Amino acid sequence: MELKDLDQGEEIVQIRQSIAKLCREYPAEYWRKLDRENAYPTEFVNALSEGGYLSVLIPEEFGGSGLPLSAAAAILEEIQRAGANGAACHAQMYIMGALLRHGNQAQKEKYLPGIASGELRLQAFGVTEPTSGTDTSSIKTTARRDGDHYIINGQKVWTSRAEYSDLMLLLARTTPKEQVSKRTDGLSVFIVDMREALKAGMTIKPIRTMMNHSTTEVFFENVRIPAENLIGEEGKGFRYILSGMNAERILIAAECVGDAKWFIEKASGYASERQVFGRPIGQNQGVQFPIARAYAQMRAAELMVREAAQRFEAGQDCGEQANIAKMLAAEASWAAAEACVQTHGGFAFAEEYDVERKFRETRLYQVAPISTNLILSYISEHVLGMPRSY
Repeated sequence: MELKDLDQGEEIVQIRQSIAKLCREYPAEYWRKLDRENAYPTEFVNALSEGGYLSVLIPEEFGGSGLPLSAAAAILEEIQRAGANGAACHAQMYIMGALLRHGNQAQKEKYLPGIASGELRLQAFGVTEPTSGTDTSSIKTTARRDGDHYIINGQKVWTSRAEYSDLMLLLARTTPKEQVSKRTDGLSVFIVDMREALKAGMTIKPIRTMMNHSTTEVFFENVRIPAENLIGEEGKGFRYILSGMNAERILIAAECVGDAKWFIEKASGYASERQVFGRPIGQNQGVQFPIARAYAQMRAAELMVREAAQRFEAGQDCGEQANIAKMLAAEASWAAAEACVQTHGGFAFAEEYDVERKFRETRLYQVAPISTNLILSYISEHVLGMPRSY
C-alpha cells in the first residue's frame, strides 16, 4: 500500500513525483553498498544538483528556482520516503538562509550561481564544538582580524559532509565572551573556502558513527580567510545562525515524516503478506495497533510541519511551530521504526530488508540537530513562560 499525501498544490505534487522517479534510479542496493563501505552518495547528490533540487531556495536571478521552504521540505521528505538518505545534502538547503538573508550582493554574486549549478557545494556547517555542545554561546573557535583577513583557530565537531563540500558556513568568536554584555554577542559568521583552507592550516578527521553520515572533526590552525568572507555585521552572527535554525528544524522534521512513511508502508505491507500460524500477522491487533498508532503520530507531525513552513514563508515567528514539528516528527519516525522492527521480527536485522539501516539513520533525529529535551526546555520557557532551566 502507498500512503496518500496532504494536498499541497500541483507544483508540490510534481516535485514529489519527480523526486520519487529520480530515487528509483538509486535502489536499495545502492544505499546498502554505501552503508557497508561508509561511502558518500556522490552520484545521487550529483543527480539532485543537476536536477536543480538542491537550489530550489536560491532566487532565479542567481540560477535557482526561487521556491518556498515547503518545496524544499517536500524534496527531503520524498528522498527519505524512498528509502534514500537526504542527510548527504540537506544542509545546503537549511544553511542557505544565512547567505540569502544576510550576505551582501557581492557574496551572493560570487557564490550563489556556482551553488545553484552544482559547481560549488555549500554542505558543511561549522558550529558545534567538543566542549560546548548545544551551548553555542560558549564556543571557543576564534576569528581575529588581521588587516584584510581573519585568522581562524579552533576546532569543530560533528561537521558533517566537510570532506565533500567546497564551502563551509563557520561560526566563530570575534570578541571574547568576557568582553561582551550579552553572551550571544561577539559571534560572527564566515564563508570558508575549504579548498583553500585545506592548504593553509585546516585539517579534517572523519568520525565513524552508527550510521553512514559522513561526519567529521575540523581543526583550524592559523587559517587565514579574506575579511570579505564575513557575512553581515561582525559580532551579530548568533542572530544570523538562529534565524536559520527554524528552517533547519522544519526540513529535518520533513525528513522524519518521510522516514515514518517508509517504515509504515514497509511494516503494513509485510504484515499483510507474512503468514504465521496460517494467517497474516497483520490480522493480529498486537501487530496492527503499533503501526496504526505510528501512522496517527506521523499525520499529526505532518500537519505541524506544514503549519511551521507556512509561517516561515509568511515571515512570521515560527519558533514554537518549528521546534514542535521537529520533536513530533522525530518521535513519529522512531515509533514507526520500532513498529517496523517488531513487525519484521528477526528479518528486521537482515541487511537485505533495509529496516536496520533506516532504523539506525532515523534514531539520530531524537538527538540532532537539537535534542528533544532542549525543545521541551524551549517550549517551557518561551511558550509557557516558565523559568529558564539552563
